[in-house]
Parts: sequence; C-alpha cells; structure tokens
Amino acid sequence: MKKYFCILLSFLFAGYTIPAAAQDSLHVDLKTALEIALSESPVVRIANYEVERTHYARKEAQASLWPGISASGAYSRTLKKQVMVMDFNGQSMEISVGTDNNWMGSVNLSLPLVAPALWKTIQLSALDIDLAVEKARSSKLAMVSAVKKAFYSYMLAKDSYAVLKQNYDNVALNTKTVEDKYNQGMASEYDKLRAQVELKNQRPNLLAAETAIELASMQLKALMGLDIDYPVIFTGTLAQYEDNVSPGSLVQAQITSLESNSDLKQLAIQQQEMELALKITKASFLPTLSLSSNFQYSSMNNNFKITEYHWFPYSTASLALSIPIFSGFKKYQQVKQSQLNIKTLEDTRKNTERNLQVSVNNCLAQMTNAVEELASNKENVSMAERAYSISRKQFEIGMGTWLELSASELAMTQAKLAYHQSVYNYLYYTAELDNVLGINNL
Repeated sequence: MKKYFCILLSFLFAGYTIPAAAQDSLHVDLKTALEIALSESPVVRIANYEVERTHYARKEAQASLWPGISASGAYSRTLKKQVMVMDFNGQSMEISVGTDNNWMGSVNLSLPLVAPALWKTIQLSALDIDLAVEKARSSKLAMVSAVKKAFYSYMLAKDSYAVLKQNYDNVALNTKTVEDKYNQGMASEYDKLRAQVELKNQRPNLLAAETAIELASMQLKALMGLDIDYPVIFTGTLAQYEDNVSPGSLVQAQITSLESNSDLKQLAIQQQEMELALKITKASFLPTLSLSSNFQYSSMNNNFKITEYHWFPYSTASLALSIPIFSGFKKYQQVKQSQLNIKTLEDTRKNTERNLQVSVNNCLAQMTNAVEELASNKENVSMAERAYSISRKQFEIGMGTWLELSASELAMTQAKLAYHQSVYNYLYYTAELDNVLGINNL
C-alpha cells in the first residue's frame, strides 16, 4: 500500500504549495475543464496572438509592392550670396547670384517593377502564417493533454483517498473489536497494542491523501487559467472510465499515424521556409528594376510677401536598373549556408520521427499493460473483499487472529489502489498518445 501511495504523492506534490482552504461551489467535469482551459488559458491566447501577428506581418510585406509616395518641403536663407566675376571688354564685373529666400516643395513616388527577392519574401511571410497556425494547434493539443492528465491525477488522488478512508474506517472498527475482546479477556494485550498502533499509522496516510487531492486540484485550476483559490468541485471517478480500458479500445488506439503530429508538421513548414530562403538568396543575383518620379515647385525671392511669389514647377521620371556583378562571393557563401541548414533540418526531422515512434510504441505498451492489469486487478479486488469479509467473521467468533484480519485488510486496500492505478495508467497514456499523434479528442 505504501508503494502506491508514495507513487501518488511523488507525482502530485512536485512544485506546489498549499493555499488557504476554500469552499468549492462550481461543479466541473472533464469536458467543461477542457472548454475552460481552451478559452481562459494564457498559453492558448498567446498562440492566437502570434497567428494574428503573422497576418499583419504578411500585409506589411505585401505593402512593399505598392507605390511609395512621400512629400517634402524645404526653406533656405542665403546669408552671403555667391559672387561671380565676369569680364566685359577688359573690365571685370562682380555679380551677386541668388536670392535671400529659397522655397521648395516636392512629391516623390517610387515603385518596384522587377524585384524577385521581394516576391519570394512575400511567399515566405505566407509560410510564417502557416507555421504560427500550426504552433497554435500544438499549444492547444498540449493544453488538452495536460488538462486531461491533471484531471485524471485528481481523480486518482480522490479515489485513492476514498480507498484509504475505507481502510482507516475498517482498521478503526477492527481496533474497537480487539479492545472489546481484550476487556472481555478474549484477546491479548499484544493484539490490542498492535491494533492501536496500526490505527495510528493509518492517520498520516489519510492526511497526506487529503493534501494530494488539494494539490491536484490546484494544478488543474492553474492549467485551466483559473485562480488556485477559485471555488471549484471537480466531478468524476476513475471507475466511470473502466469501459474505456478494454481490448477493443486498445485495438482502435493501435491504428496510429504520425501524419498529424505537430512537431513534424512544423519541421515540414520550416523546411519549406528554408528552401524559399535559399531561393531568395539566389534571387539576389538577379537584376532589379524600379520606377521613380519627382514633382516639385520652387520659388526664389528676397522678401516674405508669400502671396506675390512666383512658383515654378519641375518634374522628372526615371527607371533604375540594378545589376549585381560582384560582392566578394558573399552571396555564394550565403547559398552554401542555406543548403547546409536544409540538410540539417532533414536529419532533425528523421531523428524526431524516430523518437516520436518510440513514444508511440511506449504509450501502446503501457496501455496494453494497463488493460491486462485491470482485468487481473478487478478480479483481485473481488477476491480480496471476499477474503476480508471471511477473515472479519472468523475474527469476531474467535476462529481467526488479528494478524490474519490485518493482512486481509491490507491486501484489499492494495488491490483497490492497484485497480485505480491501472485505469489511471491507461487514461494517462491515451492522452499522451493523442498528443503525440496530433489528435484533438475533447
């Protein structure tokens, strides 16, 4: 019994502190817990924000294809005019050039006509959206899996507490029986002391089980995005899921495929991005063509009578062709780096796929063990309950010893804990398998 209890506490206690007790009022089952988690969890909201951000980033990249229009204005004051010296019939003449005030306003337009690298960059931004969407899906899958596991852990803690409470009540009843027999001279003092010690030994286990329920509840609330003091009652027992732990369900679970695995999907999108980045680098070897236009008005005068100014228009239009010729082999080295990055990602994908297949096989193996263990443990519970009932009656009529009664009680408690543990193991690894396969079973 201590073995199962230690496993339970070590799984549930790590990283949590006990808050002030709160009265629960809201009843939440597994389905409701998942719905709350997907709507209230900050992790899911952050992933959705990232998807929205990538949409804006793509629109930003597409904006580069539109004409760029800007306006500018300038004013300059001549502090000392330029002097020109001219020779007229052998005589030099000095002439001041310019005006005191110079005004200029212009509108500039630019438009890329041929820009291969820019076009590829826009395609890359579309892949960024796909990657963000897949990461958001991965976050939801991980959240669903984590909430399911936490909910199953809570039910395991609650069911284990129920078993330990029944064990405590049985030991208390047996102790009372021994004390009555001792008072009647039908039991030794040794039996009475052993019974009293056994009863006191059960109390710490019961208190620890109560704490385990509280810790599991806080963990589940945190995953759901709720305050740990929020009043909630989580409903359900592991016995309700006993029908799921069957050979038929196991056969269905063994039909697996990694096609929907989020990690592999993300690696596939990243590979497309790297291949496109390589094309962008190669596109930088190609010429680019752009159109630019300028339209401006200017005025030159020696006073500030703006209404009397004369404005003179000036405009230009031009095509600019840029042909890259030599850059010190910089772009060539960039191409080589991109090619190596693609090869690295391909090997990473193969290694990830192998590890995922190991995880799938492990989940299926654990689920298979749980199905086999459940059938055995369920039968053990029935036999242990029958054995305890017989032992109890024999002890009451003086045909059995207290040690036999205590042993049968311990065997029954262990059988019940093992039963709940086998159901929990199947559900836990089912949730893990769904996460690995990328299946969203709410």
